[in-house]
Amino acid sequence: MAHPAPASDDTLKLVAFDDDDLAIISAHLQDAVIRVGDLTYVPERGRFALVARRFDWGCSESDPRRCLTGLHFERVLKARTRGFDRDQHDEALALLAVRFKETAAPSGTATLVFAGGAEIELDLECLEARMQDLGPVWAAKARPAHDLGSA
Repeated sequence: MAHPAPASDDTLKLVAFDDDDLAIISAHLQDAVIRVGDLTYVPERGRFALVARRFDWGCSESDPRRCLTGLHFERVLKARTRGFDRDQHDEALALLAVRFKETAAPSGTATLVFAGGAEIELDLECLEARMQDLGPVWAAKARPAHDLGSA
């Protein structure tokens, strides 16, 4: 289950083995900023990993902060990207959501959805993802806000 591991500090550690678990990780990673150069796919190990600057949604409104966080998927069969240039290592992507769609159980596709239409799709043998804060923590300039448009 995607529940925080007991810790004496605010370090967040989550594991996902199903869609519900991944939804919790996705909520914690919403509005994370990721440099293209901090994305890595290692096909021979079946691993996709990234380092993000995660907005801490649990912080107070008067003290917004971000922290360095790692996320990796195991049992990755294939990775596809669209909507950004993988050679632009300093380009920043804003993560909106991480989703999982089962194909033939337990296999499926995890999709990392970014602002501006960029995406990363990972074909998975099964869902196995881990997220962990790596430190450090720093003050954020502002709390992310989204224009939800008119209903």
